[in-house]
Amino acid sequence: MTYIKVNDLSFHYQNELVLTNISFQLNPGDFVMLTGENGAAKTTLLRNILGLLKPTVGSVTLANTNQSGDKLVVGYVPQQVASFNVGFPSTVLELVQSGRYQRGRWLKPLSKSDKEQVKRSLDSVGMWNMRHKRIGELSGGQKQRISIARVFATDPDLFILDEPTTGMDVKSREAFYKLLKHNCDAHGKGILMVSHDHDELKDYCNKHIELIRKEDLPWRCFSMDSCKELSKPPFSSQ
Repeated sequence: MTYIKVNDLSFHYQNELVLTNISFQLNPGDFVMLTGENGAAKTTLLRNILGLLKPTVGSVTLANTNQSGDKLVVGYVPQQVASFNVGFPSTVLELVQSGRYQRGRWLKPLSKSDKEQVKRSLDSVGMWNMRHKRIGELSGGQKQRISIARVFATDPDLFILDEPTTGMDVKSREAFYKLLKHNCDAHGKGILMVSHDHDELKDYCNKHIELIRKEDLPWRCFSMDSCKELSKPPFSSQ
């Protein structure tokens, strides 16, 4: 089955063409890296996929169900998460635990497996030791991390991540990439991730989509340059 299918997508902002001739698909178990120069409309492409924007031409199809036949759950981490003010009452642990209530279980107590998933989620972004901190006391980078952890806690079938590792150190990024790859390989999750860390990420992903500028047009216009089905040995760019 296919989780995301993009077919000949083009998109305009008013009269300006910013994406054209984009076609690719993402299946369960795919870890797809999306790269491109600054201004390459990567976030615009994600917003088209999520249904927040509508393609001018072409189509985006998002699966209704996962591999088990249940409703597809999508976890989205935008490039800049909403800020929390100093008076925000929740602790880090409480916020991430709330991610376990996404599947119609709002008033049910957390099970042992729920708590284990929450711990894994916070460990993945290096925030378990700060679980009792109030969110309003955290730095911007730390708030980004717990927003990622909350998405992990929901255990989505499809991750759509827009530069999620901003503010992470090298060790934290490596642990995060390993966790994503494990979710793909062991659990069949699908991942579409915008990143500037091409060299770091290339050993974990199995597909690469690069948005590039068309030099023959005066406006910004991008198309898919490469989307390679990869297996061992690890990915290397051409």
